[in-house]
Amino acid sequence: MITSSFRNWALNETPSSRAQAAWGRRYRLWLNLKGNPLAMFGLVVILAFVLLSIFAPLLAPYDPSAQNLANRLSAPTAEHWFGTDELGRDILSRILYGGRVTMGMVIAVVILVAPIGLAVGCIAGYYGGIVDTALMRITDVFLAFPRLILALAFVAALRPGVESAVLAIALTAWPPYARLARAETMTIRNSDFIAACKLTGASSKRIIARHIAPLCVPSLIVRITLDMSSIILTAASLGFLGMGAQPPSPEWGAMIATAKRFIFEQWWVATIPGLAIFFVSLAFNFLGDGLRDVLDPKQN
Repeated sequence: MITSSFRNWALNETPSSRAQAAWGRRYRLWLNLKGNPLAMFGLVVILAFVLLSIFAPLLAPYDPSAQNLANRLSAPTAEHWFGTDELGRDILSRILYGGRVTMGMVIAVVILVAPIGLAVGCIAGYYGGIVDTALMRITDVFLAFPRLILALAFVAALRPGVESAVLAIALTAWPPYARLARAETMTIRNSDFIAACKLTGASSKRIIARHIAPLCVPSLIVRITLDMSSIILTAASLGFLGMGAQPPSPEWGAMIATAKRFIFEQWWVATIPGLAIFFVSLAFNFLGDGLRDVLDPKQN
């Protein structure tokens, strides 16, 4: 009954308030996204991994750091669903706790890079001239290096660890978002409504923050969602190379690094964390494609 009432209220063709119009737009976007099976599959997988990571202390059958050398490299059984690693640690428990590390790194990177990329792109696109040239040349410097190589250099200059890996990935991930925000800003900075804002005396800062940046957010959300998989792979690569999370932290990339010498005889030790990375990356790609169809007006 409540759902039906909300649906009728949100889909009302003549909204009585701005809030109703905003919720109606959000609800229509949700309905469009819900009609994409692959996007919904990606959303379900992502939510499942997030919930499993959050409730890892309740769901993990064993302590992820507890060693049992007498049961090392045990194949998957009813006692250990995903088997054990070279130190007898339960792989399922380490996968659940490792999701906290990997997903936490990804969320931290997005929180850092999204505002930076949006601000740099909007400022460069709005002001143009020497401001645009200076900011875009700095962006080009970061784009000139492969992300993983530049991240490795930053981590090596600091010290291996989760914090250093997050900072390094963030420093290398913002340029594409700045480029996208700049392109969006340049298409709307000469619009009539921007001219009207200037006539009312609105400052450049207010125009950027209140009118231009919100219009760039949908495209930025799509790009970030599609880029999540590469951020996950970069984080896992840093862990694999020993520059990310340090042992005994159960990070998926680090788990593959310690298990690579067992990949042929005890395949489950390296395969299980590899499958976790694969499914999360694939889910973000599916969700990103669905969001692009829903949020990008050029696709409609």
